[in-house]
Amino acid sequence: MAVDNQAIGTAPPAELIFGDWYPALRTDTLRAGKTAKTLLLGIPVLLGRKTGGELFAMRDLCPHRGIPLSAGWFDGEHVQCKYHGWKFEPCSGQCTEIPSLTTFDILQPTKIYATSYPCEERDGYAWVYIPEAGASRTPASLPPVPELPKFSAKYRSAHLVADLPCNVDHGIIGLMDPAHGPFVHQAWWWRSRASIHQKEKHFEPIPQGFRMSAHAPSGNSAPYKLLGVYGEPITTQIDFVLPNRRYETIRCGEKWFSSLTTVTPVTATTCRIDVYAAWNVFYHVPFVTSIATFFGARFVGQDQQTMIEQAQGLRFHPGLMLIDDADKPAKWYFALKQARLTGSGAHPLPGPVTLRWRS
Repeated sequence: MAVDNQAIGTAPPAELIFGDWYPALRTDTLRAGKTAKTLLLGIPVLLGRKTGGELFAMRDLCPHRGIPLSAGWFDGEHVQCKYHGWKFEPCSGQCTEIPSLTTFDILQPTKIYATSYPCEERDGYAWVYIPEAGASRTPASLPPVPELPKFSAKYRSAHLVADLPCNVDHGIIGLMDPAHGPFVHQAWWWRSRASIHQKEKHFEPIPQGFRMSAHAPSGNSAPYKLLGVYGEPITTQIDFVLPNRRYETIRCGEKWFSSLTTVTPVTATTCRIDVYAAWNVFYHVPFVTSIATFFGARFVGQDQQTMIEQAQGLRFHPGLMLIDDADKPAKWYFALKQARLTGSGAHPLPGPVTLRWRS
């Protein structure tokens, strides 16, 4: 679901978190011997799959004259620049050939590198590690590549994507906002304004984030009610982890549903939401994946439309406010992000916290 940012104006920029993994593209778009390009954190990135199946990610700029490498060629092993024919091994970025050199030249092509990034495949996504400026291309110790928790060998899965015309901060606090559901997501299959009631949830600190502790899910959402057919207690747990990840796990005896939602900065003023979900509930129901994808797309589309409308207001740079318990998770996010960016600051949750709001 693409967004015409020109039509709605420019959203304010956000400070970006480097030194972490971000989902770049679905790997089913990366066939062997082919490349694709995208933007991550304002960086043009060229991705591809070598003949042997290995994924790679490079900065989509030739270090010689700055032309995009995506304008050139990829033979399954090497990326070649269109301008002067320089060749690069894409996983390391090492230059292997400069056609213009003669026997009189002393320049060694192998000492030249285009920028390459660690790239791994998880859950059908090419995850790319974008380092801090000036950091080594191959850090000695990288954080684990994010992956959706799964609780059985057999499961179904689906994914969704939507572009958002706002900076990553607005995308993330919209993602974790607990009070918009009855208004943004009004639908017979989800909830309505008439279902609003007071809720009480318990939160606890986790490394680089916070957790909504396992609890019985809201009774005013139809999808949760469907799990009642299994006759087992239902619990849901939600984790937010910097820089951009929301994990939700729903358990009902041996049945489960889990999702990983990420809000990835494309530029400092725009972002992209990706949702990957897996489940073994209603595993044998025909067309269950198509049904889940249809309703999931409607749900994400409602968020996307709201962010498009919000962006129309944000271009006028209004004063904004965060209030009371419903906005506490957003306050925690900003505090965690600031601590990450500055390398200092205590976790905003000193211990378990109880929040109350109506939704």
